[in-house]
Amino acid sequence: MFSPVLRRVCLSSRSSLARASSTQCVTLIEGDGIGPEISRAVVKVFEAADAPITWEPVDVSPVKTPDGRVTVPEGVIQSMERNKIGLKGPLETQIGKGSVSLNLTLRRVFSLYANVRPCRSVEGYKTGYDDVDLVTIRENTEGEYSGIEHEVIDGVVQSIKLITHKASMRVAEFAFNYARSAGRKSVTAVHKSNIMRRADGLFLACCAEVASQYPDIEYRDMYLDTACLHLVKRPHVFDVLVMPNLYGDILSDLCAGLVGGLGLTPSGNIGADGVAIFEAVHGTAPDIAGQDKANPTALLLSAVMMLHHLSFTQHADRIQAAILETIREGKFVTRDLGGGASCTEYTNRIIASLK
Repeated sequence: MFSPVLRRVCLSSRSSLARASSTQCVTLIEGDGIGPEISRAVVKVFEAADAPITWEPVDVSPVKTPDGRVTVPEGVIQSMERNKIGLKGPLETQIGKGSVSLNLTLRRVFSLYANVRPCRSVEGYKTGYDDVDLVTIRENTEGEYSGIEHEVIDGVVQSIKLITHKASMRVAEFAFNYARSAGRKSVTAVHKSNIMRRADGLFLACCAEVASQYPDIEYRDMYLDTACLHLVKRPHVFDVLVMPNLYGDILSDLCAGLVGGLGLTPSGNIGADGVAIFEAVHGTAPDIAGQDKANPTALLLSAVMMLHHLSFTQHADRIQAAILETIREGKFVTRDLGGGASCTEYTNRIIASLK
């Protein structure tokens, strides 16, 4: 059930688009648990900042096809086909046999092949590191997450890791192009080709091939375990990291921990032809849902990433500056950021900080 605020925004979006061709309509997936609260916070901040965005809320309750596959409702597919851009709150995945992750389903349905997660130290929120500024880029469609597994005999399950030349080249090209476009200096490919010589060896060969086309970007490769070691000792030596799916899932969370956790970390899933879904990657926090205690920072910063993706740079910079100023000031931040403010108070302070 969508909140009244978001329903009104959706109803007004079509007339807004007719009036302003430069306005982008965005598919909005509120999510579960605290999702509706943090989604409302984003809508309020964007309205206050006059961001050129209108919202189309959709429901992503899972749908089972006649052949037994789980997918998303047709309304979600139609909305994304129209808008190309989505913003998503956290979705719950039931733990247990047969449960399917809707996050994975969305990536598969819309071929969102690259997950991009910037991790940067936030002034005003002290961690063990003051100089983290790196980006993890994760191949999003295959690897161990391909879902190819079966029971060989009772008590023996085989899970197949799928690595293809096409997907590896695609994410490597994305990583190097991202590095060049963002003014980054280096790309590190993370792998375990010493153990998985064929699978990770193929991924590594693709990265090296693409690297040869970017002489302005320093390239190196590093074993996964070595990368973990150096990340917790000297994270400032990294710039852009690119890796297969499972490694990216682990390392991106590790990097988020360096700067304060998933509540401060934005994320974007990028596909072909301009299709993208930006998301908060933290959990649904059902224990505080509906209590106005949620921290909307991750979804707000993901929405800022979305504005940059759409080339609405001035609006993105303005909103981001207000978020960071509010955290730096520290007077109206949520409990997980060391304060005592509600989600509403924190959101209102961000709005008051807009310049």
